[in-house]
Amino acid sequence: MSPGTDESERRSPEAVVDEYEQRLENVLAEVEEPVPDDDGPTLELAGLELDRRDFMKTGIAAGAMGAVAGCSSLSPGGGSGSGQSDSSGSGVDHRVAPGEHDEYYGFWSGGHSGELRVVGIPSMRELTRIPVFNTDCASGYGYDDETSALLEEGGGYTWGDNHHPNLSETDGDYDGEYLFVNDKANGRIARVNLKYFETDAILDVPNMQAIHGCTVLSPDTKYVLGNGEFRAPVPNDGTAVNDPDAYESLFVAVDPETMETKWQVSVDGNLDIVDTGKEGRWAIASCYNSEEATDIQGMTRDDRDYLKAFDIPAIEKAVENGQYDREVNGVPIVDGTMSSRLNKGDRPIVQYVPTPKSPHCVEVGPDGKYAFIAGKLSPTVTMLDLEKLGSVSDPADAVVGRPKVGLGPLHTTFDGNGHAYTSLFIDSQVAKWDIEAAVDAENGSEDPVIEKLDVHYNPGHIQALEAMTTDPDGEWLVVLNKLSKDRFLPVGPIMPDNDQLVHIGQGEKEMELVADHPAYPEPHDCVFAHKDKISPKKVYDKADYADEKPYVEEKDSGVERTGESSVHVKASTKRSEYGLPEFTVKEGDEVRLTMTNIEGVQDIIHGVAIPEHDVNLAVAPQDTREVTFTADDPGVYWIYCTYFCSALHLEMRSRMIVEPSE
Repeated sequence: MSPGTDESERRSPEAVVDEYEQRLENVLAEVEEPVPDDDGPTLELAGLELDRRDFMKTGIAAGAMGAVAGCSSLSPGGGSGSGQSDSSGSGVDHRVAPGEHDEYYGFWSGGHSGELRVVGIPSMRELTRIPVFNTDCASGYGYDDETSALLEEGGGYTWGDNHHPNLSETDGDYDGEYLFVNDKANGRIARVNLKYFETDAILDVPNMQAIHGCTVLSPDTKYVLGNGEFRAPVPNDGTAVNDPDAYESLFVAVDPETMETKWQVSVDGNLDIVDTGKEGRWAIASCYNSEEATDIQGMTRDDRDYLKAFDIPAIEKAVENGQYDREVNGVPIVDGTMSSRLNKGDRPIVQYVPTPKSPHCVEVGPDGKYAFIAGKLSPTVTMLDLEKLGSVSDPADAVVGRPKVGLGPLHTTFDGNGHAYTSLFIDSQVAKWDIEAAVDAENGSEDPVIEKLDVHYNPGHIQALEAMTTDPDGEWLVVLNKLSKDRFLPVGPIMPDNDQLVHIGQGEKEMELVADHPAYPEPHDCVFAHKDKISPKKVYDKADYADEKPYVEEKDSGVERTGESSVHVKASTKRSEYGLPEFTVKEGDEVRLTMTNIEGVQDIIHGVAIPEHDVNLAVAPQDTREVTFTADDPGVYWIYCTYFCSALHLEMRSRMIVEPSE
């Protein structure tokens, strides 16, 4: 834009997109990106020749994608995506009949909502939501004493941005015990107990900001591992705020049982995503901003970055031998920077492997042989041979393949039959390619690519069934697209994301787009487990909380004064009535209210709501919930059940009478 350009013209939507695209082009120009071949897919519109990438850019700027995006002529694989059911007419059906169950659980990160979403596969029906870093009125999460303390002790933040759900493993397969998920926004890791589908622990990880990547250490969940993305002073106490050279990015190991931080490793650059090998040794993390700059111009100055290969047993040995220089907030921090003395010997604790600029994701294949690192700003995926990594003198020699898969590769998944599937953010496609063919091919070759499928639009994470285990079931694949644009009814400026179900048929057939499903912004990732591997309880086992809170029988309902200004109110709940039809306290009393659902029948939930006192409990069969509040004002306060539990639901009441103090 010239200096004299009108401000409204300079900041028009088209100009903003042009500015972004020019910045992207400047970065791409510094990265190894082969010139597109003449045989690439094109569109001719009014004498203009556009490849798919240019067409997507045009759609972003002008919003004119609805009529032509998804045409099979755009994709070598001939994929289509014209509706919310069968897109190809082949008869592949993902519907599950009424009364029938899905084969798989899908666990979606909820992004900015802070929750997890449980989705059945292949139906894509949402089954429930699990609050993690957020309060939730329906389940009472964050309203009873136990879960409100969980959120407070986990940092006390009002929101979270969860990204990467991971299921606990035994022998490289899901054991159905726990799910772990990170909070990128606030540097936390949470644990969900799959016995009850409830969050039971939140760790506010010391010394770290923005835990982006999160995974479990295969094969037996020895640690939950997290990448601290944002570089900051350690400790961040104001003493080095103007010295970016003193900032650090940390890698953390958390004990999955105690949810305590065991150790951290300081590295160069900004850590991004992480995955582990299948043998318990390697954790591979992508990394950007090797320049260690604080603005985008500096972060994109060089044409290379480094992925980090953490040797977990070597780090453990260093910690055990006291080979760390400091302990901050009770956590030993090991020096894993390139200049560290611990990286100078025969077995460095962190190996730095050069990659094209700004690699994004890391996934390790089912057999644990290769780690796949998506280029993001390069059209290639870097393949790291984990078997070679521990024996070569130069870690770059462990790179055994770099196929060209398309523009904007972000994430890769697997079908267990020798195929990889990579999401292409810029091309809005999924590329299916042959893993061993990529090892045999020249770097930058497109020959390993088998087919491509158009998706809608800008895919991020991509997951095939149980692809993160040692034995995937590659029947279905889900693509989590960042944009939906014309795919659904318009709902205002903030549109849903678009999770698309793709049939891949054990990798033996062409990819086939089967269904669109809108998703509330912004889910990031998902993970799947066969229904036989998850065994949730239908009612609570009161022995699980026997040492923490009482089980209140109907005969035990009553009021006990525990102090001059405190009372303990205990009551049972069952269909149509509370164990206490009314109770009396005094103005200013601190009231500890304990409620037990004495029903033994699955799915009969009883709510306990006292709106004027912000009390909102949901008590499942055989469970007990407690809440503490102050009866500030004299008066009559009705308690009612918030779950429609019986024909006399509306008559299910109790009455709290607060007598004046004088």
